[in-house]
This record gives sequence, structure tokens and C-alpha cells, in this order.
Amino acid sequence: MNKIKNLWTGTPGYNCIACSPNNPIGFHLDFYEEGDYILTRWDPTQNHQSWINTLHGGVQSLLIDEVAGWVVTRKLQTTGVTSKMEIKYIKPVKTNEGEILVRAKLNKQMRNIAYIDAELLNKEGEVCTQGTLIYFCASPEMAAKEGFPGCEIE
Repeated sequence: MNKIKNLWTGTPGYNCIACSPNNPIGFHLDFYEEGDYILTRWDPTQNHQSWINTLHGGVQSLLIDEVAGWVVTRKLQTTGVTSKMEIKYIKPVKTNEGEILVRAKLNKQMRNIAYIDAELLNKEGEVCTQGTLIYFCASPEMAAKEGFPGCEIE
């Protein structure tokens, strides 16, 4: 498993709620590459709940969307935006049971459209949430023009 360098650190205005290390209310996620997957681990708290001890579905969607975005960044070496996201909630995710795993992989790519499968697993390794995402990806030329330097591992 290889840690992915956060290529945006130090960029003026960069304050992503999910991955910016400097956002005071952010999640400060780090990302790793393991085979076909991009993954992150995160420990939810009571501040992220909807019902008592239950992780809010919107937070779950944010986590899945973010890891899918890093699939585009690392695996496709470009930038992109979410075009469509479908979430299936299978089992409640607890906020008081420790770290969760969120992972995603490229399912297929057709020209500038990436289809990404993602899942959120509890500490027992049970799939609690699944996501299917469609990303609109920038061409390498457009990404470079917008300042994308490439995404490397540490």
C-alpha cells in the first residue's frame, strides 16, 4: 500500500472539507493506492451523526465521492467532476465503533467519462454503503492548463 501525495497542499485557496490538511473543520483524509483501489481510513465521531451513534448519510456520500475523485486524480492522472452519484445504504455505520474504510476503483472509462465503484466498510470489514459514480474527466491538456501537476505516491 502506497500513500498518495496530496498535490494540492500549498495551493492558494485550497480548503477542501475532505482532504485539506489545513481546514479547521475538515476530515483531513489521506489516500492510499493498493492495487486497483484508492482508499482512505477515517474515524467518525458523534459530531458526524444523524441518529444517535449513526453516521449521517450525507457524510457517507461525501466520503465516497471524495475517494472516487482521487481515483480520477491518481489512476487517470487528470482532474474531474462528479456528474452522477448513486448511493445504496446497506447497513448503518456507527460513529462509536472506530475507524471505517472507504475505497473505490475504476470500473470502466469511455473517452472522458469514468465509471467508478466505491464502498464504505465498517471495522469488521462489512460493506455498509455502496456507490456508483460517473465522473466527467478533463483532458490531460485541460488539466495541465488548470495547474494539474500529476499525482504521485510518496
